[in-house]
Amino acid sequence: NMRKIKVGVQLHPQHTTYDTYAEAVQKIEAIGVDSIWNWDHFFPLYDQDSGNNNHFEGWTLLTAIATLTQTVEIGTLVTCNSYRNPALLTHMANTVDHISHGRLILGIGAGWFEKDYNDFGYTFGTAGSRLRDLRDNLPIIKKRMTQEIPAPVRNPIPIMVGGGGEKVTLKITAEYADLWNGFGPPETWAHKNKVLDTWCAEVGRNPDEIERTVSLSKEDIPTNLDAFAEAGATHFILGMPCPPDYAQIKALIDWRDKVNAQA
Repeated sequence: NMRKIKVGVQLHPQHTTYDTYAEAVQKIEAIGVDSIWNWDHFFPLYDQDSGNNNHFEGWTLLTAIATLTQTVEIGTLVTCNSYRNPALLTHMANTVDHISHGRLILGIGAGWFEKDYNDFGYTFGTAGSRLRDLRDNLPIIKKRMTQEIPAPVRNPIPIMVGGGGEKVTLKITAEYADLWNGFGPPETWAHKNKVLDTWCAEVGRNPDEIERTVSLSKEDIPTNLDAFAEAGATHFILGMPCPPDYAQIKALIDWRDKVNAQA
């Protein structure tokens, strides 16, 4: 595999203050990750009603992450396609691409968290309708990106599709994405990764053009890292509450450095 291993942190924007989050972003960059991500929700995803339901919006927070950092790639893991019109999302992405001097990855998925939809007045629909909407919007995003003024710094802005649906999501990924994000355990991730390769063959896409990313939990470190790498993952993204466990992040970075030194 010619790709160097990269590592990132998805810092969960819940149960925290902005100042605590901003400090964590800067510390995480300083200890040497390759990427920093947030998520696109309106309420905490876990420990809800714990007495601290602080929560921050993904794209406005991502703008701050862009200005708080200098070197890391940044993104929302992943944007819910349902929450913003595709032309607006493209214009937002281009703005953050410029603010970050070309470090944005446009992560996107079909959406799934029903509470977000219901409380904010979006139509939840069905898994099928949300996937069709994503499929319809990706070509609009790609086209709008070519019409942005100014043009993106990193042109085109890479698109990451998140999800493991084998019939639709992975086909859309083969057609439109520059990165794919999936979840473990390693056997599951490896299977989905092969399905993505099959779709690439089907739609005439070079599979090497799609960077393979995996979302990790702390239980994966160090146990499953080698298995994910053997299955073809090259970008490992650790989900963490804020403030995060810096020792865990350091362990992930040390593993990356060891693997890349041997390559």
